[in-house]
Amino acid sequence: MPRLRLALNQIDATVGDLAGNAESVVRWTRHAAGQGAHLVAFPEMMLTGYPVEDLALRPSFVEASRAALASLATRLADEGLGELPVVVGYLDRSATARPRYGQPAGAPQNAVAVLYGGEPVLTFAKHHLPNYGVFDEFRYFVPGDTMPVVRVRGVDVALAVCEDLWQDGGRVPAARSARAGLLLSVNASPYERDKDDTRLELVRRRAREAGCTTAYLAMTGGQDELVFDGDSIVVDQEGEVVARAPQFTEGCVVLDLDLPPADTDAPAGVVDDGLLVDRVVLSEEPAPAGGPSLSGGHAERLDDDEEVYSALVVGLRAYVAKNGFRSVLVGLSGGIDSALVAAIACDAVGAEHVHGVSMPSKYSSGHSLEDAAEMARRTGLHHRTVAIEPMFDAYMDALGLTGLAEENLQSRLRGTLLMALSNQEGHLVLAPGNKSELAVGYSTLYGDSVGAYGPIKDVYKTSVFRLAAWRNRAAGARGQVPPIPENSITKPPSAELRPGQVDTDSLPDYPVLDAILELYVDRDRGADEIVAAGYDRELVTRTLRMVDTAEYKRRQYPPGTKISPKGFGKDRRLPITNRWQERG
Repeated sequence: MPRLRLALNQIDATVGDLAGNAESVVRWTRHAAGQGAHLVAFPEMMLTGYPVEDLALRPSFVEASRAALASLATRLADEGLGELPVVVGYLDRSATARPRYGQPAGAPQNAVAVLYGGEPVLTFAKHHLPNYGVFDEFRYFVPGDTMPVVRVRGVDVALAVCEDLWQDGGRVPAARSARAGLLLSVNASPYERDKDDTRLELVRRRAREAGCTTAYLAMTGGQDELVFDGDSIVVDQEGEVVARAPQFTEGCVVLDLDLPPADTDAPAGVVDDGLLVDRVVLSEEPAPAGGPSLSGGHAERLDDDEEVYSALVVGLRAYVAKNGFRSVLVGLSGGIDSALVAAIACDAVGAEHVHGVSMPSKYSSGHSLEDAAEMARRTGLHHRTVAIEPMFDAYMDALGLTGLAEENLQSRLRGTLLMALSNQEGHLVLAPGNKSELAVGYSTLYGDSVGAYGPIKDVYKTSVFRLAAWRNRAAGARGQVPPIPENSITKPPSAELRPGQVDTDSLPDYPVLDAILELYVDRDRGADEIVAAGYDRELVTRTLRMVDTAEYKRRQYPPGTKISPKGFGKDRRLPITNRWQERG
């Protein structure tokens, strides 16, 4: 059997940074060439970053992407890499699509090119376009209609893009019909909790359907609220794992695959789902035998809590770095939410770049101030205290507020103080709200919702406690000081906006609340279904009403790392003005 040395570059890309992304392609291709690779691959839309959203609808950006691709091909050849085939994703447009109702103007395409000899020798577009969750690809792209196959070192390699594997039909059975020896899929599939297990089973199933070894190359890094977790996978035609890359880590997986030789009578023309085989022959001669074989390795998997925590760290780190910030600012209340956010921030950007501010009022407890200061001592983050009581008294003297207005004033003063420090010192403010609070509107607009990014926006309160406990255990296992004070984890949650206040004055116990929210928010279950699952009807009705009436608040909350199948934002789009109510 011919041996093909495949290099899978599991790396990060920044949306719109055509020059920087091209530089990464050159750098990693040079590395792969040094490893003796025969075929080099990069993720979906590597050259433009992903997702480009409405940039796809700008002809100027599409043309810039096409020009960058041509320039990249020339540069690879100029640097002596022209005889090494490179698979790279980019943004293109269809040359043949005719305008029709419902088609994106200009017919943009989520495309992939094979660069060889200083030019793109094969180009194709994603066939299956996702239109669920965070994806709007019907809005942006037109589909491709070919079955691309590139012959390298005597092996036929079928090519696909992300959703081409996630949906039935199309390029997977077409790869079998085309008698490919390898199916290579390039992807930018966002992270979701437990998705790694789903992904592995998908790749195994598709390999058996395609009847050939299958390589799933994934992107890593972060883009706005999305995180890409890497976890590239190679399985043989029976679905057995050959190699698996680390999660949340950039790198190049190089491995040798013994694959069947290309069939000289392999079919041309139309195969499954009307796809036209587009085969390009680059090299017929197999690679010389001999030398050690590279296996690619099997990276150890992260446990569930470490996986989620890693996603939160990577998402925040990417957002801060890619938006040009060097430091972050956190309001340290001494509570569990701000403590977890501060711990994530220290891990993401380094404690020396994290600034914490305690902003006590007359209702703040002494232990809260002590817990915030202890957090700073344990982590080494910068810490200061600015009392809001003088400002609060000035407002109260002028307005004479009472009740909820008095409580919210404290939160808004803190928000104003954080934004003032951000403007003055250049820090990015982190909002500490969790998914439970966002769901039921248990937050103050222009107060604790202030910030440019919400690291735990998609984390339910029960998971906040679990992640905090995991982070402390992980530190202990490494012989380090646990970053989060135990008192922040064990004391009853409280906004401390009035004497003796605790969250359960206004909300159900968090385990019950989060279970109801998970059914309603994440799984779109109705009131009757939730009651049938064993929850009190009156409690369900009250909870769902709180969720529905808080939509206007969520629309104004900053972006934050998505870790669930349905986060607030693009995943879940509901009208603010809405008289439909779930009635239990």
